[in-house]
Amino acid sequence: MTKGRAQAFLDATVIRRSVVQIKAETVIPEERIVDIVQHAILHAPSPFHLQSCRAIVLFNDEHRKMWDVAKETVLTTMPPPVFASLEPKLMEYRGGYGTVLFLEDPKPEELLPPQLQNIMSKNRDWYDHSNGMNQFIVWTALSVEGLGCNLQHYQPNFSPETLEEWGIDPSWKMRAQLVFGTPYGGPRGGGKTFKPLEERVKVFGRKAVAAKGTC
Repeated sequence: MTKGRAQAFLDATVIRRSVVQIKAETVIPEERIVDIVQHAILHAPSPFHLQSCRAIVLFNDEHRKMWDVAKETVLTTMPPPVFASLEPKLMEYRGGYGTVLFLEDPKPEELLPPQLQNIMSKNRDWYDHSNGMNQFIVWTALSVEGLGCNLQHYQPNFSPETLEEWGIDPSWKMRAQLVFGTPYGGPRGGGKTFKPLEERVKVFGRKAVAAKGTC
């Protein structure tokens, strides 16, 4: 693989892995974590520059409170065998240092001209694209800083009424939860295996590169 000015960024994407074995500790100041989240929210692209992604950063007791809510909801809504299988995972997430909640605010779309609102109504997945880029930026940056992170999707377990605990607008829709803390184990699944790139990337129209010593 050729290397260029973007190599540091590409190397960072390799560091980003799912790490579930994390402690209720941090290797960087809380303010640095907030700075990273704010950077992502500020600079990640969004459809028509709506800037509709929202983030809530929960540390310490607030983080644990949120996962207690998730556990209670799973307990009361899932069959006992399902709860029994999910409880250890929920406690694992609760054992971290904090969580970043990623949400979408529907209000910015209402300010668009009608023709753009019509386009957005037919392309709802654009919101997921944008929100996912925010998640990826934060996840990658925290990993580079030495934290272990894992991304969860327990949003069905958080009602608008529950989220008002943190002053969250009930119209905001949660999309993901990024759990973080100091790692004490390696990435989930260990080393990655990769399918052949030839099956996954197709290139057309590339100019042939002349071999060295030829003209």
